Amino acid sequence: MGQDKGKYDFYIGLSLAISSSLFIGGSFILKKKGLLRLARKGSMRAGQGGHAYLKEWLWWAGLLSMGAGEVANFAAYAFAPATLVTPLGALSVLVSAILSSYFLSEKLNLHGKIGCLLSILGSTVMVIHAPQEEEIENLNEMSIKLADPGFLIFATAVVIISLILIFVVGPSHGQSNILVYISICSVIGALSVSCVKGLGIAIKGLFAGEAVLKNPLSWILLISLIVCVSTQINYLNRALDIFNTSLVTPIYYVFFTTSVLTCSAILFKEWQHMAANDMIGTFSGFMTIIIGIFLLHAFKDVSLSLFNLPVSLRKDERFLNGNPSNTLYEHLNGDVESHLCDADVLMNESAASRRNGNVTF
Repeated sequence: MGQDKGKYDFYIGLSLAISSSLFIGGSFILKKKGLLRLARKGSMRAGQGGHAYLKEWLWWAGLLSMGAGEVANFAAYAFAPATLVTPLGALSVLVSAILSSYFLSEKLNLHGKIGCLLSILGSTVMVIHAPQEEEIENLNEMSIKLADPGFLIFATAVVIISLILIFVVGPSHGQSNILVYISICSVIGALSVSCVKGLGIAIKGLFAGEAVLKNPLSWILLISLIVCVSTQINYLNRALDIFNTSLVTPIYYVFFTTSVLTCSAILFKEWQHMAANDMIGTFSGFMTIIIGIFLLHAFKDVSLSLFNLPVSLRKDERFLNGNPSNTLYEHLNGDVESHLCDADVLMNESAASRRNGNVTF
């Protein structure tokens, strides 16, 4: 009976995690559309510290969509381990990338499509080899976990790093470096997931008739979650307002997932009883996701698709056969090719002039 209940919880958590990714992926698009509308109206942008987006209904639609996704995500953590729920966030990268290409006119080329596919495959591998977390039945057991010296050191480091990024690095480099605001969201996200996991246990206990509301840990977790999520929303809005959505979403996923997996491994001791093949599988799956996300945004400006791929391959074949002027990227960037050809003509004319004894200035 316990095994059947475990499978039932697994599928509930899996369904909630997938639905969460759909809502969150769509929320990025709605928020970005709202921020772009405000920018066209001349309002102070969120990246500059403005809060005019609070009057934009599209932004609120995105916030509600993200809220629905976070609620589903919250529930998923109550039924399934973090190492199952968190990697499925790659689906939100896929949803956001596809919707961005349709509604925000942000290009999704062949590299991006392959990157999305690799992200899904990597997430699948991670789910298959996901480590099992230690069972925690009530808040008393959760408090013991939170008081562990390893987790206390980790949480203290996260708070110190976040404060440095917010008050020292952010004001000087946040507008120019995409990693600053995303790093703030990601490291704080590790603590928010821990709070969510604890509150999920508290809610389960509440339905079971336990006096969880009298336990101070419940309120500490709730207040900590509100502070963490508010900070994440604020700095994620700044990152979305300044930088391209197709860049923010995948980088945020990589950083956030790394932080959560690290926190979960420290808090729930998930890696202590893993077999070697599961460790390799988990690591390989996560690296596959990172490679996919790298392809998704590193080559976003290369206009490569299935339609021009055969022509590009023929151009590349000519290059290999000894005609270096017809390379793949020269075909993809016609303007660059024309400039290079013009430069070759000028160089040939100059060489001919020198051979004829004429030097032009």
